[in-house]
Amino acid sequence: MKDWEVFTAVVEQESVNRAAALLSLSQPAVSRKIMVLEDELGLRLFDREGKRLRLTRAGRMYYEYAVKMRALDLELHEAFGRLREGTAPLTLTIGASLTTLQTTLPDLITAYAEAFPETDIKAITGKTHEIIGLVKEKKVDIGLIASRADHSGVLCIPLFDDHLALVLSSGHPLAEQEAVAMKELNGLPMILFARGTWYRTLVDELFDASGLLPDVRMEIDSFEAILRLVSSLKAATLLPMSYLRRQLFESGELVLRQLPELVKAKRTTSLIFTAEAAGSAHLQLFVEKAEEHLSRRKEGAASST
Repeated sequence: MKDWEVFTAVVEQESVNRAAALLSLSQPAVSRKIMVLEDELGLRLFDREGKRLRLTRAGRMYYEYAVKMRALDLELHEAFGRLREGTAPLTLTIGASLTTLQTTLPDLITAYAEAFPETDIKAITGKTHEIIGLVKEKKVDIGLIASRADHSGVLCIPLFDDHLALVLSSGHPLAEQEAVAMKELNGLPMILFARGTWYRTLVDELFDASGLLPDVRMEIDSFEAILRLVSSLKAATLLPMSYLRRQLFESGELVLRQLPELVKAKRTTSLIFTAEAAGSAHLQLFVEKAEEHLSRRKEGAASST
């Protein structure tokens, strides 16, 4: 029997004799347990006043920790009980970029959680190369990245192709045009994602290839902040189509324009995981639900065009 169990029994029963009876131990055995515990701690836990026991400051502190230990011990035994019975909740840790976490990942998690509500899902954010590292180091079960991955020991399942689109405030001069040419982005005041994201890399590559130089007024990591600023500052931005839900344009404050050059420049969003993790049942279920959800979304987008 653990020392803290004996100690809490003495405190709560307010008697060594009653604690001994509760624990089915002899009174001398309980007294020895307390004495050994005090010797190990180097502090008295009780002041003995005749037959009465009064907690010392150290005793009160130890009791607080003992109660926490009792709760953790109970939680541990309940968890192992569920594990033996096959009813333990699954845990799934997902790594994704912050913007992917704000846009694509919530839909995937929702689709999975509706089918498997008992799963404990956790998310860790990072840039693409960081997520790949977390997957390889087995710090996450699965990663969602905006690229394909060709790394030893890492499996990659492409989910969907994505391309950039021009988003303007409704009061922007280019918003009045039905079509916008790539050259019209030269010198255009823009709010873009900070460097290091795949979309910013793609934006820079597109401008370099076209010989254009935009007027980058702000660089921000937040997708939502960019949209708010584009609307309020009557500016422009380039954003991935997968982030742009139809509801964003219903108010009329923002306008979407597709440019052929942007549509042609695609990136693939993929799920990645280790070969070892591939045998995990809950990971396989997440992949299946992700593919089902994105397939339905693709069909819905096609039927609305």
